[in-house]
Amino acid sequence: MLSAQPDWSNLLGVGVAGVSSGVVRWGVLATGGIAATFAEDLRSMPDMEVVAVASRTDASARAFADRFGIPRAYGDWAGLVADEEVDVVYVATPHSAHRAAAGLCLEAGKPVLCEKAFTLNAREARELVGLARERGVFLMEAMWTYLNPVIRRMTELVRDGAIGEIRTVQADFGLAGPFGPGHRLRDPALGGGALLDLGVYPVSFAQLLLGEPDRVQADAVLSPEGVDLHTSMLLGWSGAGASALLNCSIVADTPQTAAVTGTGGRIEFPRGFFYPERFVLHREGREPEEFTAPAGTELRGMQFEQAEVARALRAGETESPLVPLDGSLAVMRTLDAVRDRVGVRYPADDVTPG
Repeated sequence: MLSAQPDWSNLLGVGVAGVSSGVVRWGVLATGGIAATFAEDLRSMPDMEVVAVASRTDASARAFADRFGIPRAYGDWAGLVADEEVDVVYVATPHSAHRAAAGLCLEAGKPVLCEKAFTLNAREARELVGLARERGVFLMEAMWTYLNPVIRRMTELVRDGAIGEIRTVQADFGLAGPFGPGHRLRDPALGGGALLDLGVYPVSFAQLLLGEPDRVQADAVLSPEGVDLHTSMLLGWSGAGASALLNCSIVADTPQTAAVTGTGGRIEFPRGFFYPERFVLHREGREPEEFTAPAGTELRGMQFEQAEVARALRAGETESPLVPLDGSLAVMRTLDAVRDRVGVRYPADDVTPG
Protein backbone atom coordinates (compact mmCIF):
# COMPACT_ATOMS: atom_id res chain seq x y z
CA MET A 1 0.00 0.00 0.00
CA LEU A 2 2.94 2.37 0.52
CA SER A 3 3.29 3.30 -3.12
CA ALA A 4 4.52 6.72 -4.19
CA GLN A 5 2.10 9.48 -3.24
CA PRO A 6 1.73 13.12 -4.22
CA ASP A 7 3.39 15.66 -1.95
CA TRP A 8 1.49 15.53 1.34
CA SER A 9 1.35 19.32 1.51
CA ASN A 10 -1.02 19.30 -1.50
CA LEU A 11 -3.95 18.74 0.85
CA LEU A 12 -2.97 21.06 3.69
CA GLY A 13 -5.24 23.83 2.46
CA VAL A 14 -8.92 23.38 1.79
CA GLY A 15 -8.70 24.84 -1.69
CA VAL A 16 -8.06 23.08 -4.96
CA ALA A 17 -5.68 25.60 -6.50
CA GLY A 18 -3.69 24.49 -9.50
CA VAL A 19 -6.47 22.54 -11.20
CA SER A 20 -8.81 23.64 -13.94
CA SER A 21 -11.59 26.00 -13.05
CA GLY A 22 -15.27 25.15 -12.65
CA VAL A 23 -17.57 24.57 -9.71
CA VAL A 24 -17.95 20.96 -8.59
CA ARG A 25 -21.64 20.42 -7.90
CA TRP A 26 -22.42 17.81 -5.28
CA GLY A 27 -25.52 15.79 -4.59
CA VAL A 28 -25.91 14.34 -1.09
CA LEU A 29 -27.75 11.04 -0.84
CA ALA A 30 -29.20 10.62 2.69
CA THR A 31 -29.81 13.15 5.44
CA GLY A 32 -28.30 11.73 8.63
CA GLY A 33 -25.57 13.10 10.86
CA ILE A 34 -22.64 12.29 8.59
CA ALA A 35 -24.43 13.89 5.64
CA ALA A 36 -24.93 17.04 7.71
CA THR A 37 -21.23 17.12 8.60
CA PHE A 38 -20.32 16.75 4.93
CA ALA A 39 -22.63 19.58 3.86
CA GLU A 40 -21.39 21.85 6.64
CA ASP A 41 -17.72 21.23 5.82
CA LEU A 42 -18.29 21.78 2.10
CA ARG A 43 -19.40 25.34 2.84
CA SER A 44 -15.75 26.30 3.39
CA MET A 45 -14.58 24.79 0.10
CA PRO A 46 -14.01 27.15 -2.84
CA ASP A 47 -15.48 26.16 -6.20
CA MET A 48 -17.74 23.50 -4.67
CA GLU A 49 -21.39 23.48 -3.65
CA VAL A 50 -24.19 21.11 -2.74
CA VAL A 51 -26.93 21.58 -5.31
CA ALA A 52 -29.27 18.69 -4.44
CA VAL A 53 -30.14 16.28 -1.66
CA ALA A 54 -32.16 13.06 -1.64
CA SER A 55 -33.84 11.05 1.06
CA ARG A 56 -36.50 8.36 1.19
CA THR A 57 -39.10 11.01 2.10
CA ASP A 58 -39.85 14.47 0.75
CA ALA A 59 -40.06 15.89 4.29
CA SER A 60 -36.59 14.72 5.28
CA ALA A 61 -35.02 15.92 2.04
CA ARG A 62 -36.73 19.31 2.26
CA ALA A 63 -35.73 19.83 5.91
CA PHE A 64 -32.10 19.09 5.05
CA ALA A 65 -32.21 21.37 2.01
CA ASP A 66 -33.67 24.22 4.08
CA ARG A 67 -31.04 23.75 6.77
CA PHE A 68 -28.11 24.04 4.34
CA GLY A 69 -29.59 26.26 1.65
CA ILE A 70 -29.62 23.52 -0.98
CA PRO A 71 -31.74 24.45 -4.02
CA ARG A 72 -33.26 21.04 -4.86
CA ALA A 73 -34.61 18.26 -2.66
CA TYR A 74 -35.80 14.82 -3.77
CA GLY A 75 -37.94 12.35 -1.86
CA ASP A 76 -36.34 9.44 -3.71
CA TRP A 77 -32.86 8.50 -4.88
CA ALA A 78 -33.81 8.36 -8.55
CA GLY A 79 -34.54 12.08 -8.70
CA LEU A 80 -31.07 12.97 -7.48
CA VAL A 81 -29.37 10.52 -9.83
CA ALA A 82 -31.27 11.94 -12.81
CA ASP A 83 -30.38 15.55 -11.93
CA GLU A 84 -28.15 16.73 -14.77
CA GLU A 85 -26.69 19.52 -12.64
CA VAL A 86 -25.19 17.06 -10.14
CA ASP A 87 -21.55 16.29 -10.96
CA VAL A 88 -20.83 13.83 -8.15
CA VAL A 89 -22.85 12.11 -5.43
CA TYR A 90 -21.83 11.64 -1.80
CA VAL A 91 -23.48 8.44 -0.51
CA ALA A 92 -24.12 8.89 3.22
CA THR A 93 -26.62 6.10 3.88
CA PRO A 94 -25.94 3.35 6.44
CA HIS A 95 -23.50 0.88 4.88
CA SER A 96 -26.31 -1.62 4.42
CA ALA A 97 -27.58 0.61 1.58
CA HIS A 98 -24.22 1.51 0.01
CA ARG A 99 -24.42 -1.18 -2.66
CA ALA A 100 -27.86 -0.10 -3.83
CA ALA A 101 -27.28 3.66 -3.58
CA ALA A 102 -23.81 3.79 -5.11
CA GLY A 103 -24.80 1.23 -7.73
CA LEU A 104 -27.75 3.34 -8.84
CA CYS A 105 -25.45 6.33 -9.28
CA LEU A 106 -22.78 4.41 -11.15
CA GLU A 107 -25.35 2.84 -13.48
CA ALA A 108 -26.38 6.37 -14.42
CA GLY A 109 -22.79 7.48 -14.94
CA LYS A 110 -22.62 9.60 -11.78
CA PRO A 111 -19.26 9.71 -9.94
CA VAL A 112 -19.52 8.56 -6.32
CA LEU A 113 -17.85 9.21 -2.98
CA CYS A 114 -19.17 6.40 -0.76
CA GLU A 115 -18.98 6.38 3.02
CA LYS A 116 -17.18 3.69 4.96
CA ALA A 117 -17.44 0.85 5.54
CA PHE A 118 -17.46 0.66 1.76
CA THR A 119 -20.16 -2.03 1.69
CA LEU A 120 -21.54 -4.80 3.91
CA ASN A 121 -19.24 -7.44 2.48
CA ALA A 122 -16.56 -8.07 -0.10
CA ARG A 123 -19.03 -9.39 -2.68
CA GLU A 124 -20.91 -6.10 -2.71
CA ALA A 125 -17.62 -4.21 -2.90
CA ARG A 126 -16.51 -6.26 -5.91
CA GLU A 127 -19.80 -5.51 -7.61
CA LEU A 128 -19.45 -1.76 -7.11
CA VAL A 129 -15.82 -1.65 -8.20
CA GLY A 130 -16.56 -3.82 -11.20
CA LEU A 131 -19.43 -1.58 -12.21
CA ALA A 132 -17.37 1.60 -11.82
CA ARG A 133 -14.51 0.20 -13.87
CA GLU A 134 -16.81 -1.20 -16.53
CA ARG A 135 -18.55 2.17 -16.92
CA GLY A 136 -15.39 4.24 -16.49
CA VAL A 137 -16.99 6.24 -13.66
CA PHE A 138 -15.16 7.67 -10.67
CA LEU A 139 -15.64 5.83 -7.35
CA MET A 140 -13.89 6.36 -4.01
CA GLU A 141 -14.43 5.20 -0.45
CA ALA A 142 -14.70 8.11 1.99
CA MET A 143 -11.78 6.91 4.13
CA TRP A 144 -10.82 10.33 5.44
CA THR A 145 -7.94 8.89 7.48
CA TYR A 146 -5.96 8.19 4.31
CA LEU A 147 -6.28 11.83 3.24
CA ASN A 148 -5.32 13.37 6.56
CA PRO A 149 -2.02 15.21 5.99
CA VAL A 150 -0.55 13.93 9.26
CA ILE A 151 -1.24 10.33 8.23
CA ARG A 152 0.25 11.02 4.83
CA ARG A 153 3.39 12.41 6.44
CA MET A 154 3.64 9.27 8.56
CA THR A 155 3.42 7.00 5.52
CA GLU A 156 6.18 8.97 3.82
CA LEU A 157 8.47 8.53 6.82
CA VAL A 158 7.73 4.80 6.97
CA ARG A 159 8.29 4.40 3.24
CA ASP A 160 11.60 6.25 3.53
CA GLY A 161 12.79 3.87 6.26
CA ALA A 162 12.50 6.14 9.31
CA ILE A 163 11.61 3.20 11.58
CA GLY A 164 13.14 0.38 9.55
CA GLU A 165 11.04 -2.66 8.70
CA ILE A 166 7.59 -2.70 10.31
CA ARG A 167 7.14 -5.46 12.86
CA THR A 168 3.96 -4.53 14.76
CA VAL A 169 0.93 -2.27 14.39
CA GLN A 170 -1.45 -1.60 17.25
CA ALA A 171 -4.69 0.37 16.97
CA ASP A 172 -8.10 0.48 18.65
CA PHE A 173 -11.38 2.35 18.36
CA GLY A 174 -14.10 1.82 20.91
CA LEU A 175 -17.11 3.75 22.19
CA ALA A 176 -18.89 3.10 25.48
CA GLY A 177 -22.40 3.62 24.15
CA PRO A 178 -24.74 2.46 25.45
CA PHE A 179 -26.44 1.41 22.24
CA GLY A 180 -29.77 -0.20 23.01
CA PRO A 181 -31.37 -3.13 21.16
CA GLY A 182 -33.28 -0.74 18.87
CA HIS A 183 -30.17 1.12 17.72
CA ARG A 184 -28.89 0.53 14.18
CA LEU A 185 -25.57 -0.68 15.65
CA ARG A 186 -27.44 -3.66 17.10
CA ASP A 187 -29.30 -4.53 13.89
CA PRO A 188 -27.75 -7.25 11.66
CA ALA A 189 -29.84 -6.09 8.69
CA LEU A 190 -28.12 -2.70 8.90
CA GLY A 191 -24.64 -4.16 9.28
CA GLY A 192 -24.61 -3.50 13.00
CA GLY A 193 -21.79 -4.17 15.41
CA ALA A 194 -18.43 -2.62 16.19
CA LEU A 195 -16.50 -4.01 13.24
CA LEU A 196 -17.96 -2.18 10.24
CA ASP A 197 -18.54 1.14 12.01
CA LEU A 198 -15.37 1.35 14.11
CA GLY A 199 -13.13 -1.61 13.34
CA VAL A 200 -12.80 -0.47 9.74
CA TYR A 201 -10.47 2.29 11.00
CA PRO A 202 -7.84 0.12 12.71
CA VAL A 203 -7.97 -2.41 9.87
CA SER A 204 -7.60 0.30 7.23
CA PHE A 205 -4.74 1.87 9.21
CA ALA A 206 -2.85 -1.42 9.36
CA GLN A 207 -3.46 -2.20 5.70
CA LEU A 208 -2.37 1.26 4.60
CA LEU A 209 1.04 0.32 5.98
CA LEU A 210 1.26 -3.39 5.23
CA GLY A 211 -1.32 -4.26 2.61
CA GLU A 212 -3.67 -7.24 2.90
CA PRO A 213 -2.76 -9.80 5.58
CA ASP A 214 -2.40 -13.48 4.82
CA ARG A 215 -3.43 -14.55 8.33
CA VAL A 216 -6.54 -13.43 10.21
CA GLN A 217 -7.44 -14.44 13.75
CA ALA A 218 -10.25 -12.88 15.77
CA ASP A 219 -12.37 -13.16 18.88
CA ALA A 220 -15.56 -11.29 19.74
CA VAL A 221 -18.35 -10.83 22.23
CA LEU A 222 -21.69 -10.93 20.40
CA SER A 223 -24.99 -9.27 21.24
CA PRO A 224 -28.26 -11.22 21.53
CA GLU A 225 -29.02 -10.00 17.99
CA GLY A 226 -25.82 -11.57 16.69
CA VAL A 227 -23.65 -8.50 16.03
CA ASP A 228 -20.24 -7.93 17.59
CA LEU A 229 -20.13 -5.77 20.69
CA HIS A 230 -16.37 -6.04 20.96
CA THR A 231 -13.87 -7.60 18.56
CA SER A 232 -10.15 -8.25 18.88
CA MET A 233 -8.11 -9.05 15.77
CA LEU A 234 -4.65 -10.42 15.18
CA LEU A 235 -3.53 -9.99 11.58
CA GLY A 236 -0.33 -11.41 10.15
CA TRP A 237 1.90 -10.80 7.13
CA SER A 238 4.20 -13.77 6.61
CA GLY A 239 6.35 -12.18 3.94
CA ALA A 240 6.90 -8.99 5.93
CA GLY A 241 7.36 -10.69 9.28
CA ALA A 242 4.79 -8.32 10.74
CA SER A 243 1.60 -8.52 12.78
CA ALA A 244 -1.17 -6.17 13.91
CA LEU A 245 -3.17 -6.26 17.12
CA LEU A 246 -6.44 -4.36 16.61
CA ASN A 247 -9.56 -3.82 18.72
CA CYS A 248 -12.99 -2.25 18.28
CA SER A 249 -15.95 -1.93 20.62
CA ILE A 250 -19.38 -0.41 21.07
CA VAL A 251 -19.42 -1.19 24.80
CA ALA A 252 -16.07 0.24 25.94
CA ASP A 253 -14.37 3.61 25.52
CA THR A 254 -10.94 2.43 24.40
CA PRO A 255 -7.85 4.69 24.22
CA GLN A 256 -8.33 5.16 20.45
CA THR A 257 -4.57 5.26 19.95
CA ALA A 258 -2.21 3.67 17.44
CA ALA A 259 1.47 2.72 17.27
CA VAL A 260 3.72 1.41 14.51
CA THR A 261 6.93 -0.30 15.60
CA GLY A 262 9.81 -1.14 13.30
CA THR A 263 13.32 -2.50 13.54
CA GLY A 264 14.69 1.03 13.89
CA GLY A 265 12.07 2.92 15.85
CA ARG A 266 8.38 3.52 16.42
CA ILE A 267 5.64 6.03 15.68
CA GLU A 268 2.95 6.77 18.26
CA PHE A 269 -0.41 8.46 17.72
CA PRO A 270 -2.43 9.89 20.63
CA ARG A 271 -6.17 9.51 21.07
CA GLY A 272 -8.02 9.98 17.81
CA PHE A 273 -5.45 8.22 15.61
CA PHE A 274 -7.99 7.85 12.79
CA TYR A 275 -7.94 11.61 12.20
CA PRO A 276 -4.85 12.83 14.05
CA GLU A 277 -3.38 16.24 14.63
CA ARG A 278 0.08 14.93 15.49
CA PHE A 279 2.32 11.93 16.04
CA VAL A 280 5.69 11.29 17.70
CA LEU A 281 8.61 9.53 16.03
CA HIS A 282 11.00 7.67 18.34
CA ARG A 283 14.40 6.55 17.04
CA GLU A 284 17.23 5.04 19.02
CA GLY A 285 19.88 7.57 19.93
CA ARG A 286 17.72 10.58 19.05
CA GLU A 287 15.31 12.81 20.86
CA PRO A 288 11.62 12.14 20.09
CA GLU A 289 10.38 14.13 17.11
CA GLU A 290 6.82 15.46 17.00
CA PHE A 291 5.15 15.99 13.64
CA THR A 292 2.09 18.20 13.36
CA ALA A 293 0.19 19.91 10.59
CA PRO A 294 0.90 23.62 10.13
CA ALA A 295 -0.85 25.93 12.56
CA GLY A 296 -4.37 26.82 11.52
CA THR A 297 -4.93 23.69 9.42
CA GLU A 298 -8.44 22.35 10.01
CA LEU A 299 -8.12 18.58 10.51
CA ARG A 300 -11.46 17.58 11.99
CA GLY A 301 -13.49 18.01 8.84
CA MET A 302 -14.14 16.24 5.56
CA GLN A 303 -12.52 18.85 3.35
CA PHE A 304 -9.54 16.70 2.37
CA GLU A 305 -11.68 14.00 0.79
CA GLN A 306 -13.82 16.64 -0.91
CA ALA A 307 -10.65 18.22 -2.32
CA GLU A 308 -9.30 14.88 -3.53
CA VAL A 309 -12.54 14.02 -5.32
CA ALA A 310 -12.59 17.43 -7.01
CA ARG A 311 -8.95 17.07 -8.02
CA ALA A 312 -9.53 13.61 -9.49
CA LEU A 313 -12.65 14.62 -11.39
CA ARG A 314 -10.95 17.66 -12.89
CA ALA A 315 -8.00 15.48 -13.87
CA GLY A 316 -10.30 12.97 -15.56
CA GLU A 317 -9.34 10.15 -13.16
CA THR A 318 -11.74 7.34 -12.29
CA GLU A 319 -9.90 6.28 -9.12
CA SER A 320 -7.92 8.12 -6.45
CA PRO A 321 -4.28 7.09 -5.99
CA LEU A 322 -4.62 7.99 -2.30
CA VAL A 323 -7.71 5.85 -1.63
CA PRO A 324 -7.36 3.12 -4.27
CA LEU A 325 -10.28 0.82 -4.96
CA ASP A 326 -8.06 -2.24 -4.68
CA GLY A 327 -7.25 -1.13 -1.13
CA SER A 328 -10.95 -0.80 -0.28
CA LEU A 329 -11.56 -4.28 -1.67
CA ALA A 330 -8.72 -5.69 0.41
CA VAL A 331 -10.10 -4.13 3.60
CA MET A 332 -13.53 -5.61 2.90
CA ARG A 333 -11.98 -9.05 2.43
CA THR A 334 -10.30 -8.73 5.82
CA LEU A 335 -13.53 -7.60 7.49
CA ASP A 336 -15.30 -10.59 5.93
CA ALA A 337 -12.61 -12.91 7.27
CA VAL A 338 -12.96 -11.42 10.77
CA ARG A 339 -16.73 -11.85 10.72
CA ASP A 340 -16.28 -15.43 9.55
CA ARG A 341 -13.96 -16.15 12.48
CA VAL A 342 -16.31 -14.69 15.11
CA GLY A 343 -19.61 -15.90 13.63
CA VAL A 344 -21.26 -12.64 12.60
CA ARG A 345 -23.48 -12.87 9.52
CA TYR A 346 -25.74 -10.30 7.90
CA PRO A 347 -28.84 -11.09 5.83
CA ALA A 348 -27.08 -9.60 2.80
CA ASP A 349 -24.39 -12.30 3.06
CA ASP A 350 -26.97 -14.85 1.90
CA VAL A 351 -28.09 -12.87 -1.16
CA THR A 352 -27.23 -14.53 -4.43
CA PRO A 353 -25.87 -12.04 -6.99
CA GLY A 354 -28.44 -11.35 -9.69
